[in-house]
Amino acid sequence: MRPTPPARPVFIKKRACTWRVNLSHLKRNYAPAECRRNRIEMNATQAKTKAELPKGFTVRGAALNDVEPALTLFNTWSRSVIGQDEITDVDAIRNEWVSPGFDPAQDIRLVFSPEGQMVGYIEAWTTAKPPVHPWIWGRVHPNYNGLGIGTWLLNWAEERVCKALDELPADLRFAPRVGIFRQSEASKKLFEDMGFQYIRSSYDMQIELDETPLAPQWSGEITLKTCDPEKDMRAVYLAQRESFRDHFGYVEEPLEEGFERFKHFLTGEAFDPSLWFLAMDGDEIAGISLCRLQSYSDPNLGYVNILGVRRAWRKRGVGLALLRHSFGELYERGKRKVGLGVDASNLTGALRLYEKAGMHVHQAFDLYEKTIRSGREISVESLSE
Repeated sequence: MRPTPPARPVFIKKRACTWRVNLSHLKRNYAPAECRRNRIEMNATQAKTKAELPKGFTVRGAALNDVEPALTLFNTWSRSVIGQDEITDVDAIRNEWVSPGFDPAQDIRLVFSPEGQMVGYIEAWTTAKPPVHPWIWGRVHPNYNGLGIGTWLLNWAEERVCKALDELPADLRFAPRVGIFRQSEASKKLFEDMGFQYIRSSYDMQIELDETPLAPQWSGEITLKTCDPEKDMRAVYLAQRESFRDHFGYVEEPLEEGFERFKHFLTGEAFDPSLWFLAMDGDEIAGISLCRLQSYSDPNLGYVNILGVRRAWRKRGVGLALLRHSFGELYERGKRKVGLGVDASNLTGALRLYEKAGMHVHQAFDLYEKTIRSGREISVESLSE
């Protein structure tokens, strides 16, 4: 899945979030009052970023038949930046576009050249509740850089996410976030020119499995089972929810809304409950490892989508045992590489755990945010919270 804030499991966004007025142009008069005030108060540097699309270029919202052209655009961009495709699973994109609370006609903008080629894309996500950190993600075709397309799209997305201000108490801080591959200097410059500031990094980590992985070592009271979707789904979600309460950026959301999005994102086309591993202490879930047979970007790479251990079972080797078990199962199914994503400054020591298991950094992503309204921060920033 496309990079999401390190704070969020992929299903929140998007990715997540996760980290999405049926008008081709969102008119400023329709933006919430707080957002309009922010526009009025823009400093001179930000004011210079206002842009118009080049003559002959058109813009509209997305429909499901745009998924494959969008995938082509994403990978054309990523090959120019990181030398490889960033997503090969077209069903993952389609699943995002039909996720609860997201409307591609409203929450995506596509830019087309005069010849009809899709050359720009952006999505604006406010589905995570409360939406204090909306997620913005976009791409511009490398042959069309420098024409103001990225600036126009980011301006649109910023105004679009400002609709979420109407949902929030007036004292809460509101700061949209964006994430980029570290190699993308053009994206970094655009974000900084638009008033976004770097706050954190995350890593895509991998391990090469040249031989049978080390067997897991379980403490005496812990047993392992695979997920039974008919019986375990809600308990798995609650275990994930508790595990991520100590994750930077975590925001407690309404239980039922979160559960519906969890099921949508993690039980789509690639769902395989035999790769959902539950570490059990009696009848209680101590930890989870929810895997995919292939990653979103590489069909030859197995992927640990979510790895989490509940507070009461930490420091007992549960996380390492789950990880090694996951490596072993994916190896048995023919995978010789396994990947996962992690916050580079993870509050619970996950990065050290993955390094101990033999993983290394494959790609780095940088997270930026822009404070549109100052106020009380309700997302997790330290373990004391």
